[in-house]
Amino acid sequence: MDYLQLLTNFHKNATRQGPGGDAETRMAITLSGLRRSRDLRIADIGCGTGAPTLILAEVLDANITAIDFLPEFLTKLEIAAQKFGVADRVKTAPISMEALPFGDGELDAIWSEGAIYNIGFETGIKQWRKFLKPGGILAVSEITWLTEKRPRELEAHWQREYPQINTAANKLAVLQKQGFTPVGYFVLPEHCWLDNYYQPMQQRFATFLEDHDNSAQAQAIVAAEKAEIKLYEQYKEHFGYCYYIARKIDET
Repeated sequence: MDYLQLLTNFHKNATRQGPGGDAETRMAITLSGLRRSRDLRIADIGCGTGAPTLILAEVLDANITAIDFLPEFLTKLEIAAQKFGVADRVKTAPISMEALPFGDGELDAIWSEGAIYNIGFETGIKQWRKFLKPGGILAVSEITWLTEKRPRELEAHWQREYPQINTAANKLAVLQKQGFTPVGYFVLPEHCWLDNYYQPMQQRFATFLEDHDNSAQAQAIVAAEKAEIKLYEQYKEHFGYCYYIARKIDET
């Protein structure tokens, strides 16, 4: 079994594939102002198994296209959408976020919780902007420095993993540079990491290793996740996920 399939198997039964929370998604929706609108068209890009998608479908009068390149994740979302009675508002698309099937100005909002890093913050914002209507909403959560100075070990780790990590001030400046005006910003609280993401992950370690015969690759995945958890627990005051909500400026 290849490494990507192992990672998929590890994460596909999780409610969330990254830090986040239902209350925080609802807060972002409130800041976006979308509750006042009807018949919205929204893309949830890099949706994983769809925890944010389900909240969007519950709260908003919207048709949502949930996008992830892993069909196994989308199957989980489809089952959950049926269970929660929102299947008529959610369509899944197993495609890359770099090959979105939308026309210019087609969408009222683009959502992406913890996934834009796969394409890069500025690249994603620049490429996705054209799909939004004038005044359309972009809402993304993104790894962010919370302090101006960081421990050397932490700095080295994130420069290896994601060189586009930066402070909120710089992320907001990127949004403005790419034709958006910020309308909301907040830091995800600690429970979004520990209670909603890491603790459920830790509970899956033993079963995952057993299901894959304690293979070297499976052990490497668990070891990497344990190292990430330790890094967060040790240095969480220095970095976190931040939610950025911005509106597309009509430049015509």
